[in-house]
Amino acid sequence: MRFSVNVPNFGDFADARAVATVARAAEDAGWDGLFVWDHVVHRKEARRGQPFGDPWMLLTAAALATSTIRLGTLVTPVARRRPEQLARQVATLDAVSGGRVVFGAGLGGPVEDEFGSFGDETDPVVLAEKLDEGLGLLARYWAGERVDHEGPHYRVRDVEILPATVQQPRPPVWVGGFWPARRPFRRAARWDGVVPLFASGHGVPPTSGEVREVAGYVAEHRTAGGLSGVGMVDAVGSNDAVGSVDTVAPFEVVVGGLTTPEAAADVVGPLAESGATWWDERGLYESPDLYSLPAVLRRVEAGPPRL
Repeated sequence: MRFSVNVPNFGDFADARAVATVARAAEDAGWDGLFVWDHVVHRKEARRGQPFGDPWMLLTAAALATSTIRLGTLVTPVARRRPEQLARQVATLDAVSGGRVVFGAGLGGPVEDEFGSFGDETDPVVLAEKLDEGLGLLARYWAGERVDHEGPHYRVRDVEILPATVQQPRPPVWVGGFWPARRPFRRAARWDGVVPLFASGHGVPPTSGEVREVAGYVAEHRTAGGLSGVGMVDAVGSNDAVGSVDTVAPFEVVVGGLTTPEAAADVVGPLAESGATWWDERGLYESPDLYSLPAVLRRVEAGPPRL
């Protein structure tokens, strides 16, 4: 099992220097990754008056301050970004970091705040279509292919976006979703990892039973039979590249919550036995410690769980 630190891109962590400080401390203390949120306003009323940082700028600072830990977003709402712009940002970060990027993708939310505030599409069905189509395009861009594409939401004419990512054929793609909704987890099964969220909320560790259900469901849909009928071709009506069971890396099941150093092993151990492969240390939504550099540093410097 591997261990990561998770910070929002607002509050103290709107400052790239704060994110670099956490990243450096995490690497020194033996953590394996640092993941940053990708929001513009998050929940407007709750975050009003707080600064927000661009996640790719924040992660670039983290990359320059470290040499080994994995870096990425959890998660980027692909439908809120142009795939070609996103492809360049990820490829640039992959080059700067020496091939350490993980791309976390999802539908994004809160939809009314993050999309509706700017007059963007808020229909979750359309957002899901754009997510699938966008992921297919990203995979082709990252591979350095020359792309022609005619889809329901994106059109591309004879485009090659270089450089390709350092990691080939692409960086690992982890897909987020709220359990027990099934569609996001069938999507995740086509890629390299799943980042489930549960009704208990951000920062509250899931139960072993929940992790076992998610891991089992995704494993079922990663079999040859389970993938038939739900591939990217069916999702977007094109011949875009798809994730598959034998592409980039072993499939990851990423769960998280808030722990204390003394009790971390007791919390995380049973989840590893239930199928989790990454533990992502996360703060509670309701606590100001979520976006406090001193609070996060205290936990980071204490080190990851020792199983």
